[in-house]
Amino acid sequence: MQGIFALVAVLMVLGGAPDKGRAETLADALIGAYTHSGLLDQNRALLRAADEDVARAVSALRPIISWSAAIENGSVYGRSTLTPTITDRNSTNLLLGLNAEILLYDGGSSKLAVEAAKETVLATRYNLVAIEQDVFLRTVSAFFTVISSAEFVALRQNNVRLISEQLRAAQDRFEVGEVTRTDVAQAESRLAAGRSGLAVAQGDYFIAVEEYKNVVGRAPGNLVAPGRLPSIPGNIDSAKNQAVRGHPFMLQVQREVAAAELNILRAKSDIRPRITLDGRIASDDKLGSSNFGQSASVGLRMNQVIYGGGALSASVRQAIAFRDAARGNLHRVRHDLQQNVGNAVARLAVARAALESSEQQIVAARIAFDGIREEAALGARTTLDVLDAEQELLDAQATRISAQAQQYIAAYAVLSSIGTLTADGLNLAVQRYDPAAYYDLVKDAPTASSRQGKQLDKVLKSLGKE
Repeated sequence: MQGIFALVAVLMVLGGAPDKGRAETLADALIGAYTHSGLLDQNRALLRAADEDVARAVSALRPIISWSAAIENGSVYGRSTLTPTITDRNSTNLLLGLNAEILLYDGGSSKLAVEAAKETVLATRYNLVAIEQDVFLRTVSAFFTVISSAEFVALRQNNVRLISEQLRAAQDRFEVGEVTRTDVAQAESRLAAGRSGLAVAQGDYFIAVEEYKNVVGRAPGNLVAPGRLPSIPGNIDSAKNQAVRGHPFMLQVQREVAAAELNILRAKSDIRPRITLDGRIASDDKLGSSNFGQSASVGLRMNQVIYGGGALSASVRQAIAFRDAARGNLHRVRHDLQQNVGNAVARLAVARAALESSEQQIVAARIAFDGIREEAALGARTTLDVLDAEQELLDAQATRISAQAQQYIAAYAVLSSIGTLTADGLNLAVQRYDPAAYYDLVKDAPTASSRQGKQLDKVLKSLGKE
């Protein structure tokens, strides 16, 4: 048993003992998670990638200018009626060209692509908010798990101390013949079990600290629980309605349905003709001679697929199927959110009831323990009676500790279920990540040399992405 205590102590040192001199609130932990989370950084980058899809879609509506260059070396063999012998002429040509193309009509496909990309950006933004909620709920759980784990350790330490006193008392009474060896053995057994429980509690505390460090990015300080529970809707029906109206998951799938509807129109527009205006300037210089040529042309180009093996029709049917799948997902998410609200409210009610009953249980168990201990001192109770009474008190105190933590976690889970467990919803004093800032810079598809392009370079450097 001493070896177990030593191992736990070593793990605590290696893991970095929490700084108990620094008070830390739940808001501090949430701010730390908001700035530390790699999951948030990952999905912020994915949102920026979705923003670029809008820029790529916009670029299809703009002129495309390109140049080309080639050097050709060839031989010409021929015979004419005037020169019956075969002639052989070698030449090296330098070809230069400047091409321009602008889309005039494609049935609205490119414009629809822009609108679909915008809907996808909005869906990705709401997904980022949903992930923010997951990060915060995990932080809340880690915060209160550290607090409850520390209280469990203190409770178990006090339990070991009390049982040790009971064992010494039993040994003293055994020496004078007041109790039997059985009483001493029972106290020794209960002390061993108490030490084992202490080792488990210390291990759980170490695990809780590691989870906190992973989520928040630092070891916990002197954690201070909030003085009251967060404000939550008093009526379960209103909470469900709020979730259906404003939960980020709901808003995300609504945008996905809108994007799917636009993609159906895009697939149908691909059947229509495509018209482009093309321009070309070319130069052909025969190296080694004075011969050269220049040309310029402007023209309209129109093309349309008459028969493509059924691929276009399949694309339309596929887009419709994707739209139907998105609608089905919308239906599923609506009912899942309502269930999640009901589950969260039920867990909160259970935690509140458990806390209230544990308080009553502690009062009764403490009275019973004090009375049995006094009776044992007078010889009316055995050592086992005292140990059993103390165990009941310990169980009641452990239940209260667990219920207190679960009540807070359940309350914040209710906020998550209705969609308000966010930096804005909690009014955290932290610099918010603005999802529109990057979009506003790229939505018009700026080039690298433009003013907006240079601003983008600064943004990317500030994000540490370049």
